[in-house]
Amino acid sequence: MKIGELSRETGVAVRLLRYYEAQGLLTSHRSEGGHRHYGPEAPATVARIRTLLAAGLPTKVISQLMPCFLGDGTELQACVLDHIRTQLGELDSRIADLTQARSALGDILDASTRALAHV
Repeated sequence: MKIGELSRETGVAVRLLRYYEAQGLLTSHRSEGGHRHYGPEAPATVARIRTLLAAGLPTKVISQLMPCFLGDGTELQACVLDHIRTQLGELDSRIADLTQARSALGDILDASTRALAHV
């Protein structure tokens, strides 16, 4: 399938598909005219990429995970699960930091609002 067809089928912009290819996440073959052609597995590959991006993983990590999928879904081989656990732990840490920052900002806003009410 051509890049436009893959874009329509997956709902992913052509520009992003080219980016995924440049990052080594998606492969194509070139026709004699230089057009990209993707194999029948390309829509599933794009779906996997989108799922991992939505999970907050950077493309560098995704490229390491791409060969480790089981079947057609998003299930991964056991050898990379520790890596996924590490990514999850880092995400939990960032969430905790953001929650603390949000609380501090809310406290500042509340105190400022109270102070201005008395002016």
